[in-house]
Amino acid sequence: MTTARVPQADRTRAMRARLLEATVELLVERGFAHTSTTLVSERAGVSRGAQLHHFPTKNDLVVAAVEHLTERRGAELAEAVAQLPAGRKRTHAVVEVLGDHFASPVFAAALELWVAARTDEALLAAVGPLEQRVGREAHRMTVAALGADESRPGVRELVQATLDLVRGLGLASTISDDSARRRRILHQWADVLDKELSR
Repeated sequence: MTTARVPQADRTRAMRARLLEATVELLVERGFAHTSTTLVSERAGVSRGAQLHHFPTKNDLVVAAVEHLTERRGAELAEAVAQLPAGRKRTHAVVEVLGDHFASPVFAAALELWVAARTDEALLAAVGPLEQRVGREAHRMTVAALGADESRPGVRELVQATLDLVRGLGLASTISDDSARRRRILHQWADVLDKELSR
């Protein structure tokens, strides 16, 4: 019996995915400063030579991980939004999904990159445009999920305030388990948002 060989392109794609996932995991666990290419290759089970062939520097690896993370964040949020209920409780469900998304490990990894990019021009050049894209996409998805009419005065600002609120609460959750307080705040905000949007 012969074993089917996996094509080289598929092996390369799988190896790159392992490296990028390992980078994201280490960003969450250790932060940007303590994430090294050596640790990433060990975590991914990839030789240093292979890792260096695809990503010669830490910034090359992190920039690729930023792109990977951007796609992953968008996909996770889109999947959660697609499963939202219809009807009266939808606003609460939307706000809860956003709160959970911005308190997830994926957001914590993105936060590490924001902080590092603040003082690293090369990283900022990569992170800045991707974060703008993520922000626009999150706004678009939130508008659609809420069924909000942004042609009405103040509605765009309400959507943006919602996103700013969940980002801020997500930031607070990186320091301590803030889930009970976060849920109470989001519940109150969802009531306010629901009233304003249904006027």
